[in-house]
Amino acid sequence: MLGGGLAPWARVGPRSDNDVDFFVREAERALEALVESGMRAERPPEEWLLKAYDGDVLVDLIYRPSGGPIDSEFFARAEELEVLGHSLLVATIDDVFVSKLLVLTEQEPDFQSVLELARALREQIDWERVRSRTRDSPFARAFFTLAEGLGIVALVKPVREPAGP
Repeated sequence: MLGGGLAPWARVGPRSDNDVDFFVREAERALEALVESGMRAERPPEEWLLKAYDGDVLVDLIYRPSGGPIDSEFFARAEELEVLGHSLLVATIDDVFVSKLLVLTEQEPDFQSVLELARALREQIDWERVRSRTRDSPFARAFFTLAEGLGIVALVKPVREPAGP
């Protein structure tokens, strides 16, 4: 299933030139198939993806993004879209957005790409679902503060407890 930066691009989001990301359940089998087709395999130290190269073209096989493994629910939510004349299964923008928010860390606290993506596709994102799935991440909470302040996401009013007797 097409994921990463190309899934939003397939929905008229920002252009992504970095690489081609696929969400897969069985990364080893996918990597074997790419190697059999003539690509060069790479096994990076990260425990959530494998890589294959066709010359300068990088293909990431993402099987365990932040937030959990790629499972049948990812595939059930995905949509079949036409991408460059080919019918492809494409990850939902919500799943891509959740994975992008959950990858933010103290070492990589760059909000630029998620803000750009949010601004471009804000009408297509189920913000309450994304907020719910990322609620334990302080970086996701910081994103929502920024996005609300910039008017990208509607401000959520805090729930107040009723006043006592």
